[in-house]
Amino acid sequence: MLRSFYFLIASLLITPQLWAGEIIRDHPVQQIAESTYVIIGPRGFPSVENQGFMNNPAWVVTDKGVIVIDPGSSLQAGRMVMKRIRELTDKPVTHVFSTHIHGDHWLGNHAITELYPDAVIMGHPDMIKKAHDGEGEQWIQLMSSSTNGFTDGTIAVIPNTEVIDSQILKINGKTFRIYAPGKAHSGANIMIEYVEDSVVFTGDNVLYTRMARMDDATFQGNIDACQVALDINAKHYVPGHGPAGGTEVPATYKKYLETIYHEVARLYEEDLAAFEMKAPVVKKLAAYSEWINFEDEVGKHISLALLEVEENAFWESLKTHLNL
Repeated sequence: MLRSFYFLIASLLITPQLWAGEIIRDHPVQQIAESTYVIIGPRGFPSVENQGFMNNPAWVVTDKGVIVIDPGSSLQAGRMVMKRIRELTDKPVTHVFSTHIHGDHWLGNHAITELYPDAVIMGHPDMIKKAHDGEGEQWIQLMSSSTNGFTDGTIAVIPNTEVIDSQILKINGKTFRIYAPGKAHSGANIMIEYVEDSVVFTGDNVLYTRMARMDDATFQGNIDACQVALDINAKHYVPGHGPAGGTEVPATYKKYLETIYHEVARLYEEDLAAFEMKAPVVKKLAAYSEWINFEDEVGKHISLALLEVEENAFWESLKTHLNL
């Protein structure tokens, strides 16, 4: 009898669905506010070593259910996130936010729907369009190749509900505000303010102690997004990558972007090429030299900033010529 009781309890705590297939190794959970929890993922690029997991999945526990933000990069990562959630609460996941198109943040949606197929999954309209137009599948292939096939089996579960800038949502009795400044990290990002806990989930509009991929971004748009985050003046900020903290998180990243852009603009006026700019710009960025992937990304950032400066200079010249 006693043995049967223990078996029943075990089967309730560990469902076959949750444990089917592979799952990445556990990562610690941080409670950063009364009902807000975060897993701070490894800060490198996806690899065999980190099993493709390197973002910051987060969730809010309410009386009626759990709201998840960016459950990770694969089915396997999402299963780990679900395991950690289930260790804290047996409430169902009712809603999921996907902050932007980069799959290291949202391919874990597969694990959510594996257990909760009726969960409402939300994202920016342009993010949803890009995912349907093929970027979801591109990210599945990227994660697979980066991990030697560890993430295979992941399906791109694309958000099914659009959210837009300035939208206020009441979910399970809690208040969430959406901020979607344009031309930021991917051109289709949302940031989410959870009002009751004074937490902002920035997605990759803000990173901390880790360099960003800026290929889809604009510097000026991303600087503006950091300012939007700062203007909320929340107690807690969860960046897309790197540790959570207070206002120093968006402020520090904003300063990095401003330094790159303004120094490149200054050196552009001196008619320097991108490779000639690197040494003086890097010198200005000494405070960031220990950030993960700094050496890998800073040269690319300088080149991308130069393209943006040149484009802005062209349009300013054209407006002047046309007396606009």
